[in-house]
Amino acid sequence: MKAFVIEAGELVVKDMSQPKPGKGEAIVALKTAGLNRRDLNLKRRHGNQPEPLIIGSDGAGVVEAVGDGVTNVAVGDEVIINPSLRWFEKSAAPPAEFDILGLPDNGTFAEKIAISAEQLEQKPAHLTWEEAGGLALAALTGYRAMFTQGSLQKGQTVFIPGAGSGVATYLIQFAKNIGARVIVSSRSEEKRKHALETGADRAIANDADWKQELADERIDLVIDSVGRATFNRSLNVLKKGGRIVIFGATTEDNVDFDLRSFFYGQYQLLGTTMGSREELREMIKHVNKYGMHPVVDRTFPLEQAQEAFDHLAEGAQFGKVILVMNPEK
Repeated sequence: MKAFVIEAGELVVKDMSQPKPGKGEAIVALKTAGLNRRDLNLKRRHGNQPEPLIIGSDGAGVVEAVGDGVTNVAVGDEVIINPSLRWFEKSAAPPAEFDILGLPDNGTFAEKIAISAEQLEQKPAHLTWEEAGGLALAALTGYRAMFTQGSLQKGQTVFIPGAGSGVATYLIQFAKNIGARVIVSSRSEEKRKHALETGADRAIANDADWKQELADERIDLVIDSVGRATFNRSLNVLKKGGRIVIFGATTEDNVDFDLRSFFYGQYQLLGTTMGSREELREMIKHVNKYGMHPVVDRTFPLEQAQEAFDHLAEGAQFGKVILVMNPEK
């Protein structure tokens, strides 16, 4: 089978052996797989190890075979891959055995994958394969950030710096579904326009004076994945006693901020990453209840995986970048 791998420090499409199901495992013939910013860093993390590693965390496809003891899925089921490995119950933090699919385990950028059947969920029937292939990681991350950690409620206002990421597109839809107000920012006028079309109530420029621009708003929650470039600016527009949830740092990791202003403001700062299977199932119910459709930016055939990576690295996308496998089946 064809797969996109890291081998001896290089990213290549190559032929790999067909996987076979072990006890408790299923073979999924993948239709699509979604790229995430995490994938861009795996080459550095894997180093120059000679053994090829199939990367990729998100995917959707059809169960082709099952191993002994598998009862939750059957051959022919349409499924999505849960990339949050071995984190089953909702908790304050993931368990010690938690990991993310795609390193060190073989991932989803391949025509097939052997994976524990515990990591499979039924694909929402109203989603296309392209929409389903990029659902799990970004939507799960956003769902936990917004609801488990951020406790967003109907009638409240959430501010999301960085409007074009896959997670941000889910955050916009989640918030609007429950009747919250959504404000986003982006340096790109085109992305601001797309965000408004996706459901955001207001979109401001990154280079605007946020405090002045949002002086008429009462922001209950900020969900930020940008890091140093936006952290203090986000804190400055948050209402007293408001919550800020961090799930990434696409700029620098280290941030300086005024502790005295922070504790006088009674702010709440929470971190989050990924989520549990329990939260994934809650998210899928939400997607089904509201008939949500993920925003897909572009699709690429598996053979053009490097071009897909380059497109994601440019940061010009709005929504998910998707690889397509087995399109004729």
